Amino acid sequence: MNNRVFFSSVITVFAVILLVCIIIALKSKKKMGKAVAVLDLSLLPPMIGNLIIIGSDVRTLSEVGCYIYFIGLDIVMLGLIYFTKEYCNSSEYTKRIPGFIFVLLGIDIVQLLLNPVFGHAFDLELIIYQDRGYYRLVPLLGQIYHRVVVYGIFIAVIAIYILMVLKMPRIYRSRYNVILVSMILVGLSQSFFIFSRAPVDRSMILYGIFGVLVFYFAILYRPLKLLDKMLTDIVSDMSAGLYVFDPNRKLIWANTQGLRLTNTKEGEHDLTEAALIKKFGDIHASGTWSDNVELGSGDDTEYYHIERKLVTDKANRINGSVLSVRDNTEEKKKQKEELYNSTHDALTGLYTKEYLFQCIRKALEKNNGAPYYIIYVDVRNFKIINDIFSSAFGDLVLQRIAGWISSGMSERCIFGRLIGDTFGVYMPKEEFNEDRLETELSRFVVREDDVEHNILIHLGVYEVMDNDEDVSIMFDRAHFAMTTITEVYTQHIAYYDNMIREKVLWDQQISAELPAAIKEMQLQPYLQPIADKEGKILGAEALARWIHPTNGFMSPASFIPVFEKNGMIVNVDKHMWRCACEILSRWDNDMFLSINISPKDFYYTDVVADIKGLVKEYNISPHRLRIEITETVMMTDEENRMAILDDLRQAGFIVEMDDFGSGYSSLNLLKEMPVDVLKIDMRFLSKSDKGDKALTIIRNIIRLSDELGISSLTEGVETEIQYKQLSGMGCKMFQGYYFAKPMPVEDFEVFAGIKKA
Repeated sequence: MNNRVFFSSVITVFAVILLVCIIIALKSKKKMGKAVAVLDLSLLPPMIGNLIIIGSDVRTLSEVGCYIYFIGLDIVMLGLIYFTKEYCNSSEYTKRIPGFIFVLLGIDIVQLLLNPVFGHAFDLELIIYQDRGYYRLVPLLGQIYHRVVVYGIFIAVIAIYILMVLKMPRIYRSRYNVILVSMILVGLSQSFFIFSRAPVDRSMILYGIFGVLVFYFAILYRPLKLLDKMLTDIVSDMSAGLYVFDPNRKLIWANTQGLRLTNTKEGEHDLTEAALIKKFGDIHASGTWSDNVELGSGDDTEYYHIERKLVTDKANRINGSVLSVRDNTEEKKKQKEELYNSTHDALTGLYTKEYLFQCIRKALEKNNGAPYYIIYVDVRNFKIINDIFSSAFGDLVLQRIAGWISSGMSERCIFGRLIGDTFGVYMPKEEFNEDRLETELSRFVVREDDVEHNILIHLGVYEVMDNDEDVSIMFDRAHFAMTTITEVYTQHIAYYDNMIREKVLWDQQISAELPAAIKEMQLQPYLQPIADKEGKILGAEALARWIHPTNGFMSPASFIPVFEKNGMIVNVDKHMWRCACEILSRWDNDMFLSINISPKDFYYTDVVADIKGLVKEYNISPHRLRIEITETVMMTDEENRMAILDDLRQAGFIVEMDDFGSGYSSLNLLKEMPVDVLKIDMRFLSKSDKGDKALTIIRNIIRLSDELGISSLTEGVETEIQYKQLSGMGCKMFQGYYFAKPMPVEDFEVFAGIKKA
């Protein structure tokens, strides 16, 4: 066959194949599809140009073929650059393409197109090839520039692929090696054509082969060897032991972890299978299954998850099976440790409060009516133990108490640490031995080296009456029972009984009724007069009294302690402050009213802002609203409380200290406290010896207040003798039943002869 016809046919076939590759690449969802299509499309112009040159014996047509061929090579370089950038996208060599490359290619295309004008790039000479005329290339200066640019870029791209091959692990090199080799063959073939000046450029066939190889490796190629090795490595390094069996249940492969689990070596398939059966029993049970296995006991228990899967072909024929064995021992132990830590107190090892309540709730649901006790265990004065002996000794005390509780419990008991120095116990009533416990608690001593301390422990006991009752309420009642212990050193156990229950119900009832009592003015101020030495009424103390619609007149002792305990005293106090201001705003005189501020007021309200706001709202002078506090107010946060009282005094309020002498730090506080009036409690004197000693004490207190510039007011004055004695000692103001009992506002206004504004 004629060479011209043969090579034209082969090049045409490859051109058609490239067109098919281009169409498939464009339809591909792979990222490389566009780059492959661009490169294969760029190969077509030089191939078409060569077809024209090979088939033509006319000079003009041959020149057109040469222009298509040479400019097509520039286009090939652009396509090759784009493809290489995408194909080697992880390479540092292709991240940034120098701009001068595109400039050089642009200049080359322009100078080739100008060849018909200047004739500087190439010429053609007529030769006879296979009995026909053939116009062969005669390279000139412009053609040399063209070759330098194209070959320079081509060699640079080859260098990138060489670097990629050297840089990549062996298993990844195949995707670069084939393209690199084919590019080198194309380059060598074209070089041979140039230097041999052969009539037909045979390298065009390699162009077609190169384009097909690019399409295959970028679009169709799946690196099965690479995948196989990667999967093998992944499976071998898995934490689970994997065992592959053939259809006859014969072991044919095990990964590294599988060999480690059976303590066998690679290739010892029979020994591995025997070790598996010995350790886990029947591993060839039919079908697909999974199981959790525990081996050993106690701390040495091992935990495994075993799973068997059948391997089938498309016809659903069994080709074998895979057994996976995962050692979950560490994971299970960690889970148990985390569960233990979440349900047990770190210091004592007992149940946490939350878990204790949860366990008691479950026990109550299963209880068939057997009597049980809820016991609240409390260490008295635990803060003193920490302060005196150190917190480390305090921790030891808690641990010893936890040990004492644990040692006396049966399996039917549930116990744990509630919070701080308190513990909780759920115990069958029949197991509660009061005599034994009283004996043990009366001599509970904790020793460490030369440190020894008698620990005072109290128990509050509540008998479970309703299994559906909330566990926290049961412990609240047990705790409440414990607070009734009065002989703290001789009595250690107290029971929740009907009397306590009635008090709890009463506390709940009046607490619920307080908002309505304030709104409806059931809770109202009673005023107890305060007089001077001549008996003139100077003002009064506003005291809360509750005129209940059902219970009638209620003594303050029946509700004030309840509200002081639950914090609702703040609502009472704020109501009384407002009432006092409203009363003062109606009086057309300079009389004052004293209002009480309890310790909890400082926690739950802004005392200064509230009182200043009321005085401003009712337009009264601050000195007419006296602020009465007890020394217990100063027992905590002393510095801040001093600042609050000083702020009130600077605003014009008069501050009184009530119940002076009832505490233990009055004299110490007196030298620092910003007070204007000292209220001396006559009950303090009743605790002293009769006669001269009592008079000496009160005389010196009054003298002390005078020397400090503080007015003295004696409350609780009940007889004329007391009044005259106190007057003789220099006391300036008096309050008590001798003058009048607390009375309604209207009665006081009549008693004091007050005219309303």
